[in-house]
Amino acid sequence: MAALKKSKSKRASGNQAKGVQCIPKTKKGKFQNRLLKWYGEFGRDLPWRRTSDPYKILVSEVMLQQTQVDRVIPKFHEFLGKYPTLQDLAESSPDDVRKTWYPLGYNIRPYRLHGIACETIERYGGAIPSKAEELLSLKGIGRYTAGAIRSFAFNEDAPILDTNVMRVLHRIFIGKGDPKKNKTDLWVLSEKLIPRGKGYDFNQALMDFGAMVCTARKPLCLVCPMKSICLTVFSDEK
Repeated sequence: MAALKKSKSKRASGNQAKGVQCIPKTKKGKFQNRLLKWYGEFGRDLPWRRTSDPYKILVSEVMLQQTQVDRVIPKFHEFLGKYPTLQDLAESSPDDVRKTWYPLGYNIRPYRLHGIACETIERYGGAIPSKAEELLSLKGIGRYTAGAIRSFAFNEDAPILDTNVMRVLHRIFIGKGDPKKNKTDLWVLSEKLIPRGKGYDFNQALMDFGAMVCTARKPLCLVCPMKSICLTVFSDEK
């Protein structure tokens, strides 16, 4: 019996993965168009969206890890006021960087950011690289941050998958199960959904949509532009 259950579980997982690989073009198009239209009307005006400087994008992305946007905005300005360039950050002491970081918390992050600056100076002459493999080779940069830098600083169609994006894609395209157990499929989905040449707006839209509409608690399903194509809503109504 246990073996049968395990077999069914594997089969269900395989079918789910296949479903992610084969999204109907109509649903894909509706999702892309509705998301970009929503973002054009309701997207947030954030300071790191007014620059394409890879260093400033890097700072914002590290600050935003597990930290609310309203707490990051004033610290983002303060931090760049003190360390306006990657070179300035690399030449500062790690403890000074940590003090400037306060009170954002998760104090490993300022040390990681300082380490990235030093390593970038040493290996790439102070220019943050644009290639995925080079970004991922820097200690402290993971797959999400590399995708964000490529997308927001270099305008590439690079996928991202943070908590908000994972929740949105899982609810709309998978509907059941634990999103964390479907990360591999969700990374594939995140990449397949990007409209060619629109990675910047699409990825910013995904993050805003997850933060403002498709929230973890009390999502705004009644006014959600995705409700007619969302598998979670469909499952709840059956």
